[in-house]
Amino acid sequence: MARNVALITGVTGQDGAYLSRYLLEKGYEVHGTMRRTSSPIAWRLEALGIRDDITPVVMDLAEYSNIRRVIERVRPDEVYNLAAQSFVATSFEQPIYTADVTGLSVARLLEALRELRSNAKFYQASTSEMFGLASDTPQRETTPFHPRSPYGVAKLYAHWITVNYRESYGMHASTGILFNHESPLRGIEFVTRKITAALAEIQCGRRQALFLGNLDAKRDWGFAGDYVSGMWRILQHSTGDDFVLSTGVTHTVRQFVEWAASAAGMCISWSGSGIHERGIDTKNGRVIVEIDEQFYRPAEVDILLGDASKAKTMLDWSPKCSVQDLAVMMMEADLRRATAGPVLV
Repeated sequence: MARNVALITGVTGQDGAYLSRYLLEKGYEVHGTMRRTSSPIAWRLEALGIRDDITPVVMDLAEYSNIRRVIERVRPDEVYNLAAQSFVATSFEQPIYTADVTGLSVARLLEALRELRSNAKFYQASTSEMFGLASDTPQRETTPFHPRSPYGVAKLYAHWITVNYRESYGMHASTGILFNHESPLRGIEFVTRKITAALAEIQCGRRQALFLGNLDAKRDWGFAGDYVSGMWRILQHSTGDDFVLSTGVTHTVRQFVEWAASAAGMCISWSGSGIHERGIDTKNGRVIVEIDEQFYRPAEVDILLGDASKAKTMLDWSPKCSVQDLAVMMMEADLRRATAGPVLV
């Protein structure tokens, strides 16, 4: 019996790596796209021990003809679009690039599938950042969108063009509106990894302090390894649809710092307020957390909290890992990295 063939864009990212492992365990043939680059970008696949099990495909989402040739050659049964310029802060500095790579690239993928008359099921990685200044809490599939960053705006275009192709052409095209999902494979530019990597280096004596922005920002954090099973379940659904994937629980950046610090053997006490707030390790009196205004967003998203009832009911999906356990998992991984040298990834 022929194996299912999956094409994953952004395979070298956090979600791409976990999804690849998940599909390989289900017997899939996995092809992963990446841009041509001279930097070592496959460290996540190596960390999961699956780099040699993935068929690498050089593809640039800005080049339509390249996308079309790849789809013709691979002939996928399922396409998972996880690639994007996905760092919110960078999107304010590079709004046009973000719009192209994160937004228009999805139209290129869908148009290539349509023109080739492919029967592949298509998954688009949407994001809770599309809700932004949400009118309802918790946020669900029917909550109006109000993105607060160029990244959120670009993702919103990608989301709606997926819905449009589904409704216009009858394609099995779906979106997963994922709330924050983290792991030891998260990029160091994201706040959760920034926290655990910095605390690990402080513990090892390589750094003095961790600098953060809004400690009161609330997020619905889950484990990326749980969320990729939801992606797969979405494409096994009988028809294309849109699903929120979330834990349904929200916590502040401050709380995540406390859990991670505790896992590193520190005990945080807070003093001051606003930009003058400091986190002090009560075990030695050192200031290890400070506020830097440059890390505040131009337009802040104060709270994101998802309602994944639809996914639980229709897909039998629910997350397993708590945010506290996630913080410990990530902290322990970065402590191991820090003992070998500076935490660079």
